[in-house]
Amino acid sequence: MSSTLIRNAVIMTMNASDDILIGDVLVKDNKIAQIGPNIQENEVDRVIDAGGKVLLPGFIQTHIHLCQTLFRGRADDLELIDWLRQRIWPLEAAHNEESVYYSALLGIGELIRSGTTTILDMETVNHTESAFQAILESGIRAVSGKVMMDYGTEVPLPLQEKTEQSLKESVELLEKWHGAAGGRIEYAFCPRFVVSCTEELLIGVRDLSAQYGVKVHTHASENREEISIVESERGMRNVIYLDHIGLARPNLILAHSIWLDEEEKRIIKERGVKVTHCPGSNLKLASGVAQVPELLQEGIDIGIGADGAPCNNNLDMFQEMRLTAFIQKVKHGPTVMNAKTVLRMATMGGAHVLGLEERIGSIEVGKLADLQLLDLEDFHVYPSFDADWYSRVVYAATRGDVDTVMIDGQLVMENRIMKTVDKPLVLREADRTLKELLARL
Repeated sequence: MSSTLIRNAVIMTMNASDDILIGDVLVKDNKIAQIGPNIQENEVDRVIDAGGKVLLPGFIQTHIHLCQTLFRGRADDLELIDWLRQRIWPLEAAHNEESVYYSALLGIGELIRSGTTTILDMETVNHTESAFQAILESGIRAVSGKVMMDYGTEVPLPLQEKTEQSLKESVELLEKWHGAAGGRIEYAFCPRFVVSCTEELLIGVRDLSAQYGVKVHTHASENREEISIVESERGMRNVIYLDHIGLARPNLILAHSIWLDEEEKRIIKERGVKVTHCPGSNLKLASGVAQVPELLQEGIDIGIGADGAPCNNNLDMFQEMRLTAFIQKVKHGPTVMNAKTVLRMATMGGAHVLGLEERIGSIEVGKLADLQLLDLEDFHVYPSFDADWYSRVVYAATRGDVDTVMIDGQLVMENRIMKTVDKPLVLREADRTLKELLARL
């Protein structure tokens, strides 16, 4: 049994009592074994001196596209439908196994470097096995799946699927990867959105997700043109349609959910549907500002996700937390979406969205050791005297303050040095595989 003792940290537990204490955390194998002052452990494998540092649960991002990281800067200044049809879909169609693999590693490196330990990821139609391999090797915790597309206009040929084949390939990936790496990797069915899926496919996803007991991850109500397309083709709005076909269940996770009417909000609440807020992407694509305070007030589970590199263009939870707070204050006033609320969304909120609240999201004995250490000894986060810790982390800290990251008890970054992702190799191969991908367009 391996063990790590983290000494003298400021521990922001994010537990139900929001306890903040100065002390030690003992990790045995992949779980938190003890929390408290002056833990005595004679046979510990590693001691981390965290004096002056802040220990937090790792961030949980509930909407990511690792397969799109190579496309950073290649789809700027467009709205959603044009962004997809003109840029993203052709780029995804040109992927091969190598480019998906290095795109995923590039994204994972950025995520770990900025304190994210768990992601809900949506891949592209093809080569999803390569993304799972990158997830496996890197040590990140992930719920992921191949995107599903069997319908739509202006969809490149390599992304056009037959319904049964899409379902079959998804099940094959699920049976291989769900529960892999000791449960660190899980599978989710990922129909892209109603616009690109037949009703037959969505009903198949409904039934298979119930059969296997896994999540369904899709986009909904991100953009007004998207909603118009759905209304014209299906005769009702996104969430109402998903409820009509029986997909609106507690295992459904909706990315964006910006343009919701009252009936859709009622369905989300009553059916226990989960929501992911993507403020950076929503602003850059000019999609809109989600009704996050109202949804939280209704008791709806909401997580935060950076979305993909070509629509953000970073995968940085610190940036997403600031935006989550700031954009709502303009409409609702300065007291709404305070720092503690936002940090909870980035940790336990994400855990609830993924159904992992008993395993991750807070620093508590028995939970998995998904942790990050922040070094806040710098100009931009001082003075520290009598400071509010939530304010320092959410409003002042940046990804450059992340010093050490542990996932499932394994150190994946220590003293700002990546341990599971070979940075020089990934940067070099990202450029090479992108160049080759662009030649295939």
